[in-house]
Amino acid sequence: MIFDDFFKALGQIGDPKFRSVLLRGIGLTVLLLAGITWGIQLLLPDSVSLPWFGEIAWLSTLLSGFGLFAMIGLSVFLMVPVASAFTGLFLDQITDAVEAKHYPHLAPAKGTPIGDALMDSLAFLGLLVVVNLMALAIYLLSTMLAPVIFWIVNGFMLGREYFQMVAMRRLGRKGAKVLRRRHFGQIWLAGILMVVPLSVPILNLIVPVLGVATFTHLFHRLNRD
Repeated sequence: MIFDDFFKALGQIGDPKFRSVLLRGIGLTVLLLAGITWGIQLLLPDSVSLPWFGEIAWLSTLLSGFGLFAMIGLSVFLMVPVASAFTGLFLDQITDAVEAKHYPHLAPAKGTPIGDALMDSLAFLGLLVVVNLMALAIYLLSTMLAPVIFWIVNGFMLGREYFQMVAMRRLGRKGAKVLRRRHFGQIWLAGILMVVPLSVPILNLIVPVLGVATFTHLFHRLNRD
């Protein structure tokens, strides 16, 4: 069922409204990643002294010389918070495009005021950062299992956020929370299936848009059931 939701979302890429949001989303994502990469470069010292190795003076130079490759590499770690921030900016446009094509019989959604959507998105983003910082020791100690634990933790967080934000448009905050708790397992699994491709450079640029569309289908299926 979850894969049906994803393939419906994927099949809408050719829709002009959907493609417009997708292209703008990719552009914004690239700008965010470039800005974060540039910020990290500014924070790096010109040189670092390490025991046995002495002074290393090429870290900042290496990052600036291979800026594009550094950005692509860092995207593996940065795309989860970027995807979280993405919901407050484009969610209504994507869900409207999905509903216009697949659910035309529905009345227009009440939507979520832009201020509330941004506040919720920032709150989720802050919680996401805190949870990952708390889990950092587990990631470091888990060695080979670290990616799996990363996917499980962030799949829970992003699944919770995306479903809540989509559902709030039609059910309100309280109704969305009730439905999310009722279908906790499916939403977590959908979140994991979203986080895994977020770890793949280049592919991860389109995942936030497809994620919102997939969760829109997931919401309508679970709400109907």
